[in-house]
Amino acid sequence: MTELLESDAEDVPRRLVTRPAVVDRIFRTGSTSIGVLVLIIFGAIGFMLAIEAVPTFRRYGWSFFTEHDWQPERDQVGMSEVLLGTFLVAGVALLVAFPLAVTSALYISEYAPAKLRGALVAMVDLMAAVPSIVYGLWGFFMLQPYLLEVAHWIHQHLGFIPIFEVDTDPDAPVWAQSRYTGSVFIAGVAVAMMAIPIGCSVMREVFAQAPVGEREAALALGATRWGMVRAVVLPFGRGGIIGGTMLALGRALGETVAVLLIIAPIFELKARVLENGGITVSSLIANRFGEATAIQLSALLTAGFVLFVITVIVNTLAAVIVSRSRSGAATEI
Repeated sequence: MTELLESDAEDVPRRLVTRPAVVDRIFRTGSTSIGVLVLIIFGAIGFMLAIEAVPTFRRYGWSFFTEHDWQPERDQVGMSEVLLGTFLVAGVALLVAFPLAVTSALYISEYAPAKLRGALVAMVDLMAAVPSIVYGLWGFFMLQPYLLEVAHWIHQHLGFIPIFEVDTDPDAPVWAQSRYTGSVFIAGVAVAMMAIPIGCSVMREVFAQAPVGEREAALALGATRWGMVRAVVLPFGRGGIIGGTMLALGRALGETVAVLLIIAPIFELKARVLENGGITVSSLIANRFGEATAIQLSALLTAGFVLFVITVIVNTLAAVIVSRSRSGAATEI
């Protein structure tokens, strides 16, 4: 008995030391290095733009945000019209992209047959890989002739609302199509096609994470498929819907080539989405960068810095909303 007690006293658990395999260590080091490098590049871009923006802010102060004209050669530089046009294009794109992204995500995650689901996911993801110049050419040559009729119809029936007003008679026997071409509305629809896959991918991933138990409980209680989606999937995916929408907004705010090809650049402070003319920050930079002098280049880089800050804020808010929601606890965006 004494020998048994002594053996039990000497039976001390061993300390287990685990060392990751060489492959795991290489992968972890490489992933960490790439992440740090991305942060360094991201910070360097913001720092460079901030440094270049200092002279412009010192010279113009707050008038840089209130002046609407952009003529650096005459010492008149302002972003009010540029920012307004940027948010108008992004707003139109979001109004078009949001319902399409939500319904596409719901169909793929809840209604699509299993054999078709993989193909639909691949198609939506491939939309994000199409170059923006292709969307711009598609919008200019294919969409614009049809959207002119839509814009004319909206002006006829909703022209009393200031944002849908156009400086022409919509009921004239021969209506002026040139007043509707190159508008914020047409550019926004083209940009919406680029924002849809971003919002759809985030929403689809979140919808797919809805708890199986809650889905089956709703169906067991007699709910229809749509009733289950409305009672379980949509409330669960609220954070993903908001986050995906804001990420799509960030994509729309920074679009350049498609807007540059479609919209007619004009520096006039107006909030008329159907009327010809408008400008965005990104299209302004692309349009003026090649022939810019030193003064103009500083002003353009300042505009780029403002857009950089706005985009970072929008994307950061989207990431925070998704990560803090119940549905986004394990979602990467």
